[in-house]
Amino acid sequence: MPQTVYTVGQLNRYIKNIFNGDYVLRDLTVKGEVSNCKYHSSGHIFFTLKDETGSVKCIMFAGNRGGLPFKMTDGMLVNVTGYVDVYLADGAYQLYAKSVTKEGAGELYERFERLKEDLEERGMFAEEYKQKIPTDAKCIGIVTASTGAAIRDIINVSKRRNPYIQLILYPAIVQGPEAAPSIVKGIKALEKYGVDLMIVGRGGGSIEDLWAFNEEMVAQAIFDCSVPIISAVGHEIDFTIADFVADLRAATPSAAAELAVSEIVRIDEAIYSRKEELDGLMMNLLSEKKGRIEHQLRQLKLLDPEYKLRQSKERLARIEIALNDAIEGIIKSRRQRLSLLSSRLDGSSPLKRLKSGYAFVTDEKGKRVKSVKQLKSGMKIDMALTDGYATATVDEIKENKDQV
Repeated sequence: MPQTVYTVGQLNRYIKNIFNGDYVLRDLTVKGEVSNCKYHSSGHIFFTLKDETGSVKCIMFAGNRGGLPFKMTDGMLVNVTGYVDVYLADGAYQLYAKSVTKEGAGELYERFERLKEDLEERGMFAEEYKQKIPTDAKCIGIVTASTGAAIRDIINVSKRRNPYIQLILYPAIVQGPEAAPSIVKGIKALEKYGVDLMIVGRGGGSIEDLWAFNEEMVAQAIFDCSVPIISAVGHEIDFTIADFVADLRAATPSAAAELAVSEIVRIDEAIYSRKEELDGLMMNLLSEKKGRIEHQLRQLKLLDPEYKLRQSKERLARIEIALNDAIEGIIKSRRQRLSLLSSRLDGSSPLKRLKSGYAFVTDEKGKRVKSVKQLKSGMKIDMALTDGYATATVDEIKENKDQV
């Protein structure tokens, strides 16, 4: 006999009919922890219900939201009442919630919401009261258990980022009835010690495990502390009152160490950059001062009597040189003129004429004879020759008739 072959749709509908025919699956209540909770814009709520053995997908339609008197968040322990059915599109079954109530820790959640609302109204969550987290903290205080992953993670991350950072641990009790007073005492002790920054926290856990960080006394101690505080409670999704009051919230202790401790490489880079900037400013300042000093020295030099004397001597020396040059020029000019006049005089010299055969004739009285009209027959005359003098008597006078 041939085996029957079913389509996927037929198989899914068959399984759906089985689920619909099961009386238990039509109306049941399931207990678990909420995770991946998402409020859709359509009004539907999608979430997963889980415990240590497994998980189941859940949906609450917008029409059933009246059965949810609180806002559902990840980590809540709840009782979900509804029915199980198969979603034909992917053949997966899921729990369709009609109502949801808090399980076990419901009273703690209500206390949490009441305190959160009260502290928010008192302004303890306001941003204007948040202190700035220092980027150059040298001494960091830690309020947490002395054993456990939280302190190990903080130490490992801190030393990796900056091996020179100083960590001061206050070994607080972080769980149980004595936890809240111990945490408050740790915050006050480290504040008095004078740390630059504080990390307050622990690893994750249930709402009961983390409850010390939801106590009002812890919130008040964080708010009143003069030292900036980073809260580091839980693993990613866990929020406590301490997270809202603290100056900064870190998802995990490791993340808190990342936020609190600056990397030594960045510090070195910042120091080098600042050094370069200061060197530039110093060089500019020195150059400016040097220029000012040089200007003042020049001014002082101009006012120095010795300098003024040297300047006067130099000026007089230049005047002397100029006068000497002028005198030499005048002398040279005069010499040239004298030479010219001498040449002219030499050309007119009687002695030079005498050398050419001429004689200088004077009468008995020594008067120069220039014309025959000055002569008389028998008159004695004197003649000056080149090499001596002679006396002669005029015997004959002849007048040159051609001379005018």
